[in-house]
Amino acid sequence: MSGGEETVMIMACPTCRRSVPWREESRYRPFCSERCKLIDLGAWADESHSIAGDSAYDDLSSED
Repeated sequence: MSGGEETVMIMACPTCRRSVPWREESRYRPFCSERCKLIDLGAWADESHSIAGDSAYDDLSSED
């Protein structure tokens, strides 16, 4: 890189797919805005998003 040029990776916002430059100034990265960040958080909170696999709490809640 010459002349102080910086290569910036461009990501797609996971919520709205808008382009987001991946750099320190991008406050909500990987999201484009606080709104998109909160929409994603809400999806995890209401379990619209989840990680596949067995629940870790199954062992704790069983009465064996």
